[in-house]
Amino acid sequence: MLTSLLTAEGVRLAVRQSPTDGPAVVLVHGWAQSGEAWSHQLADPSFRAHALDLRGHGSSDAPDDGYGDSAVWARDLRAVLDHTGPAVLVGWSYGGLVITDYLRAFGTADVRGLVLVGAITEIGRGRPGGATGPAMRAALPAALSEDPAVAVPALAEFYEHQGRFDGPTRQWMLGTALRVPARVRAALFRRDVGSAEVLRAVDKPTLVVHGTADEVVDPAAGAYAAATIPGAELRHYENTGHAPFLERPERFNADLAAFVAHTAAVVS
Repeated sequence: MLTSLLTAEGVRLAVRQSPTDGPAVVLVHGWAQSGEAWSHQLADPSFRAHALDLRGHGSSDAPDDGYGDSAVWARDLRAVLDHTGPAVLVGWSYGGLVITDYLRAFGTADVRGLVLVGAITEIGRGRPGGATGPAMRAALPAALSEDPAVAVPALAEFYEHQGRFDGPTRQWMLGTALRVPARVRAALFRRDVGSAEVLRAVDKPTLVVHGTADEVVDPAAGAYAAATIPGAELRHYENTGHAPFLERPERFNADLAAFVAHTAAVVS
């Protein structure tokens, strides 16, 4: 089911909801993608999944500004949690940074737990929590161009290095990226944010999942998050690329369901 929510600034966010009951899970996608990426998790009956489209992405509004402001991203995610109630937050790639933005502003009061998947938690030159891999570095700046003759080949090559996906999946990823306005794709990189103190303050169960063959976000970024968040568990998926939840959905869903059950037990 697709619904829409309004943020404090009146921006409409599209949110896909699973039809099942159970503990709430909020799924936050990465740069130039959408909540559709979480189709395997939305179909899992073990939890009540909510997958939003970030502002400027998918079916959500694409306002002119807000993309470089940590507080704006925090308020957007706050609008989703106001709808779902306390939840486990799952962030993929840039979604990990959005979750960190939320924690910076609101803390962990409505957070049952965190799952960071191939995620960054910082951004900017020299930030260890934002270390990128060769595919991301090769794609920039061409993938941000307004000129389709420049952007399309760069993005097509970029999605060749996401993981072991068939042609239709790679084409779907490319098509999703091209729906995101070039100005939005570019604006997400105009940030310089460190998060060490935010991560050290996390007091909820945390699972960090990273593919060892991730060419988009360097596994070192996941290792940094796991080492900085107290008590966090780091789980490597061998020979897996940037999207373990999409490349190995059965294993990821089992890991996520077990983590969600654990957080529910901690709360009770």
